Amino acid sequence: MKSSSDYLVQTQGLHTYYGESHILRGIDLAVKSGETIGLLGRNGMGKSTLIRSIMGLVQPRSGDVFINGTRTNGKATYYVARQGVAYVPEGRGIFPNLSVHENLVMSARSGKQGRMDWTYDKVLEAFPRLGERINNGGWELSGGEQQMLTIGRALMTNPELLILDEATEGLAPLVAAEIWRMVRRIKSSGIATVVVDKNYSAITQIADRNIVLVKGQVVFDGSSEQVRADPSLVSRHLGV
Repeated sequence: MKSSSDYLVQTQGLHTYYGESHILRGIDLAVKSGETIGLLGRNGMGKSTLIRSIMGLVQPRSGDVFINGTRTNGKATYYVARQGVAYVPEGRGIFPNLSVHENLVMSARSGKQGRMDWTYDKVLEAFPRLGERINNGGWELSGGEQQMLTIGRALMTNPELLILDEATEGLAPLVAAEIWRMVRRIKSSGIATVVVDKNYSAITQIADRNIVLVKGQVVFDGSSEQVRADPSLVSRHLGV
């Protein structure tokens, strides 16, 4: 295994609990610069817990999390964010009492080495619907508009890695297609991405690599071509 300094994010032997419930069972994960990873699995298999463990929202009981080679166990979530990790949570987490404009500008900052690839104007160009709703409050937006706003707000931090938890859950097909288009654009810009979504077919059209979790353990780590070529993998671990 490469050293932790070779990756944007790496977890080693991660065990995370909620009370007495043992959720993650020795997870090893590594994300390289510019890599797009699909994090797959049925509900309750540990995907969101893995993300929350990386972000410092829940502390693993054992194992390590490294961001850019620095161990971040016990560090606050804002510390992880400052290392270039942006998080679009399930449920979106916009500020409903702020306007679209305010939600975006409050998160604006340069990335590492002063990068400003994603600006206010570029986000609005990427999501024209947000421009049309620029003075509306967050609470006035549809679910799809809220997801666009959350992704736009994350991009305003100019991250090295963007984590999308349940990227298109509950969205109409046309809106979901817009989100997938945006994920492709983010990938082409060189930002690494970890995407959680139930639509494994859509993820495998984009991801460089896919990781399947079952009961808090990695049961598959391989290419999208391997996923698509193995119907038994889909039926055993991903099918409804």
